Amino acid sequence: MMAKLFTPYSIKDITFKNRIVMSPMCMHSSDESGEVKNFHLTHYTARALGQAGLIFPETLVVDPDGLIGPGDLGIWDDNHVKGLKNLVDQIHEFGAKVGAQIGHAGRRTIKEGVTPISASPIPYHEDPITPIEMTKDDIQRMVIRFREAARRVHEAGFDVLEIHSAHGYLLNSFLSPLSNQRTDEYGGSLENRYRMLEEVIEAVKTEWTGPLFVRISSTDYKEGGNTPGTFVEYAEKMKAQGVDLVDCSAGGIAKVEVDKYPNYQVPAADKIRNEVGIATGAVGLIKTGSQAEEILKNNRADLIFIGREFLKNPFWPRAAAEELGADIEVPVQYTRYGSQWLK
Repeated sequence: MMAKLFTPYSIKDITFKNRIVMSPMCMHSSDESGEVKNFHLTHYTARALGQAGLIFPETLVVDPDGLIGPGDLGIWDDNHVKGLKNLVDQIHEFGAKVGAQIGHAGRRTIKEGVTPISASPIPYHEDPITPIEMTKDDIQRMVIRFREAARRVHEAGFDVLEIHSAHGYLLNSFLSPLSNQRTDEYGGSLENRYRMLEEVIEAVKTEWTGPLFVRISSTDYKEGGNTPGTFVEYAEKMKAQGVDLVDCSAGGIAKVEVDKYPNYQVPAADKIRNEVGIATGAVGLIKTGSQAEEILKNNRADLIFIGREFLKNPFWPRAAAEELGADIEVPVQYTRYGSQWLK
């Protein structure tokens, strides 16, 4: 029987050749322009050769003042489209689909001379810089930023769009009661805290009709914060809006010590998937093919997001296939007799 990890998976009119996703991870390898460099072409295309089904480059930042860190890739300007399209085309050439995660770092922005923005003027951890509380006009301008980013994602030829609403960044700061103490229609109740993400999703859908993911922090790991139970309610709203998959990460709102162990974030993906009836992605110290297979076979998630292991080994899917006894397609150049076949 074929390992489920290596079975195709379709969303709308896009089919991934397997269930393995390269998770977005910051590389900080561009410059102030935010444009694609040779490093990105080499780094991500190598994972396509390694047989990932879906590859997410790092977060594409929707505003130049919303960097997660120096050298982030951007999608705040039409000038970014050409380089991103080149990256997408090269990844496609080697059989993988490509996702664009769009986001803004909010109060966790790291850019010299920029005062961060957030849902409320509450610093991150012990950061001496107090973020500026966004006005309603600021929120609407940011919604437009996300909408314009979605247009550029479409123009660059990406297969999947993911909205980054996790890790303490801007949209996550509205969702969490730990960072959102507003008294207007964007704060207070769960419905109000969801409002900005709701508006971003609706705006993005005016420019994007393909598979739509949302990355969440399923728990804040701190009393008074969001929990997987909270996100069951949020995910119900996302499902009603037409979101196709919830990418279940965790943490980032508060600086806390997290007990990390293999599959430690999988229970949230399991809970949301099976209580809401929406597809989920599992992430969090998934190191082996057998771990991934257990998650899929027990219907705990639909896609497996691999992070650090892909940094160690671009050919993680091949290692997983060997472990599971699965036969998968391998670039002919990487087979024993490939050089003869190519003559």
